[in-house]
Amino acid sequence: MQIGIPKESRARERRVAIGPSGVRALVQQGHRVWFETGAGAGAGFADSDYQSAGATVVFGRMEAILRGEILACVHAPEPAEYELLQPGQAVVAFWLLPTARSADLAALRSRGVTAIGLEAIEEDDGSAPVLTAMSEIAGGLAPIVGAGLLLNEFGGKGMLLGGATGVPQAQFVVLGAGVLGCAAARGALGLGAHVTVLDTSIARLRAAATGLGGPVTTMLSTQPNLEKALGYADLVLGAAAVRGQRAPQLVSREMLSGMKPRSVVMDLSIDMGGCFETSRPTAFPDATYVVDEITHFCVPNLPSIAARTATLALTNAQLPFLERMAGAGLENALAARPELRRGAYLHRGRCVHESLARAHGIPHEPLALPAGREG
Repeated sequence: MQIGIPKESRARERRVAIGPSGVRALVQQGHRVWFETGAGAGAGFADSDYQSAGATVVFGRMEAILRGEILACVHAPEPAEYELLQPGQAVVAFWLLPTARSADLAALRSRGVTAIGLEAIEEDDGSAPVLTAMSEIAGGLAPIVGAGLLLNEFGGKGMLLGGATGVPQAQFVVLGAGVLGCAAARGALGLGAHVTVLDTSIARLRAAATGLGGPVTTMLSTQPNLEKALGYADLVLGAAAVRGQRAPQLVSREMLSGMKPRSVVMDLSIDMGGCFETSRPTAFPDATYVVDEITHFCVPNLPSIAARTATLALTNAQLPFLERMAGAGLENALAARPELRRGAYLHRGRCVHESLARAHGIPHEPLALPAGREG
């Protein structure tokens, strides 16, 4: 199988879809990997690392895209590049198609490609192995970045997240007790913050309360509780998400008026639309903006600032799926791996993902499985 790894084109994206160790595993299984020169530089991997692993280094993005029967990307190609995609080609990436423009989705469908969303691959128990890997990293980074945003030099109110002797620590409020939210809460506890976690699920709140390794306040996510928590928060993390759908909007602009001036909100659900009404995507170096005296941080690809760690984690999480697709062929892999089927948004241009079809009002055509492979 021919596998293409193009360099990421999104601004300040330093990750690469597969590290050298993953390329070596694919090459050893008899596949050919076409790697765009410089694609690993931001994560600290030289072209020579990939050549040593057995990849063929090419010197243009177009060649890496056109050569691959499977394209492995972090972010999906931009709409302007859809014309390069070939019928029957499989593109494995963070597609986030439920939030795409309808015109862009229509253009993509017309190319007859198979689009597999790394964020939508889901195991039988409901876990999302690739998304979880990135969420853990984003959650680990959130309190570190947030602690900086509270400091004067970065526009904050001049607070130390963990406080000092005789001085109370900052109030860190987490909206969502999923993987990202719990990873952030754990890190903030380690830095000495007072942590409050809100969620709509009592079971997730119970798991957070017993599993975070420190004292944490839990609250059911109702509007009165949200308003109460926002009122005392110094730093709020938006980590609410519904897999395969737009993030729920939890905080209206009106609710910001109940927050203390110069507090900080970090919306890490922004890649799926955000959970604050006032959120819009940002990027480094201008990663913040102010609305009604509240600092907003809404960087969708936060794991990219720890690009080497994120690349290795991404490789570990998605390699088993790439190996199956390349080894057995796309059709057989989809038939054999239900978690991979759940991650398929489009198959040869047809919408095979129910949530995507519902979000865009287009026909849903479930994948047809060979006889004996249903379920």
